[in-house]
Amino acid sequence: RKEYVDLCVSFVFNKSVQKPFEDFMQGFLRGCPARSWKMFLPEELQVLLQGYTTFDWHLLEKNVEYSRYEKLDQTIRNFWSVFYKLPEEKKRMFLAFLSGSDRITGYGLECFRFRIEDPQIENPDESSPRASTCFLILFLPR
Repeated sequence: RKEYVDLCVSFVFNKSVQKPFEDFMQGFLRGCPARSWKMFLPEELQVLLQGYTTFDWHLLEKNVEYSRYEKLDQTIRNFWSVFYKLPEEKKRMFLAFLSGSDRITGYGLECFRFRIEDPQIENPDESSPRASTCFLILFLPR
């Protein structure tokens, strides 16, 4: 019985997926040669491919650029005050809203920069914040 179970498990997890996995591996290695990946430790490779999952949010605030705003404007102070009161999950949701991902690339937050811009609209109370994920811009009405 043990041999039968071992053979069934081997078939399901090895033999049945062998050809699709080999095809995937061949395509993956064509675009990402293995010799390029060997220089990384497994932990470094994981961060490079998946991004960072823990953040120093104060560093994020430090790296923000402002357009048509000053750092001490009331709208900006209110924004950061509310942001820091959010639970971690909501902060990550903001990151996804801003950049399209709730993770930061392998370079880390010290290289992650975004801009908060005043869209200068006539009735800011009738407008919601929006983001340009390609350019990492948060359009924040006053």
